[in-house]
Amino acid sequence: MGFEDGMVIASNDSLVAPRIDSSTSTEGDVGLTLPIVEVFHSVQGEGRWVGHNAYFIRLAGCNVGCSWCDTKVSWNEKQHPPRSVASLVAAALAANPHFVVITGGEPLMHDLTELTRMLRAAGLAVHLETSGAYPMTGRFDWITLSPKRNRPPEQAIYALANELKVVIAESEDLDWAEQQAAIVPLTTLKVLQPEWHAEQSNQMVLDYVLKHPQWRMSLQTHKYIGIR
Repeated sequence: MGFEDGMVIASNDSLVAPRIDSSTSTEGDVGLTLPIVEVFHSVQGEGRWVGHNAYFIRLAGCNVGCSWCDTKVSWNEKQHPPRSVASLVAAALAANPHFVVITGGEPLMHDLTELTRMLRAAGLAVHLETSGAYPMTGRFDWITLSPKRNRPPEQAIYALANELKVVIAESEDLDWAEQQAAIVPLTTLKVLQPEWHAEQSNQMVLDYVLKHPQWRMSLQTHKYIGIR
């Protein structure tokens, strides 16, 4: 595990438990809030940690604008009420997950410093799912970078990615995936995920992975089995 700019970068082989600073309180600033679409306890349905017990915190707000986005309900931040960071941490801790996933929307539209500090102080490992379109804040044990062609990531985030997940809806997305793979570290896990509504995408990704063994195929298993 290494540190860069105050953030944690875990190895791709195992989840490293977060450092717990006993001098910090999980109560934090009771006035600090974030706009929340939903929180829920389930299993991770995608990527490296598929099947693992996870608590999801979905933040509101996104202007990346993917036409095929399956969480467009999250785009308008004003439609979702704020919730205190302290209550989010308490709910996550009560769920007893293997890790907490901060997702969106685009979570990096918000300063995640205090939320991740408090989660880690409570002994919880923290994952991030992001397009990388905004500067990094917070400390994480696993960072999944899912770059989008219409709004490429901030350059600094590439070095922090533990996992590169590229959604494939058309053949041009495969070219984009290779461009992105050339920027991330060699140790970054590289996965291609078929776009759920593109009928040809499953076969396209399967054919590509069979010819390019550096890539894995990632399916949205939660959708196949009908869970969140």
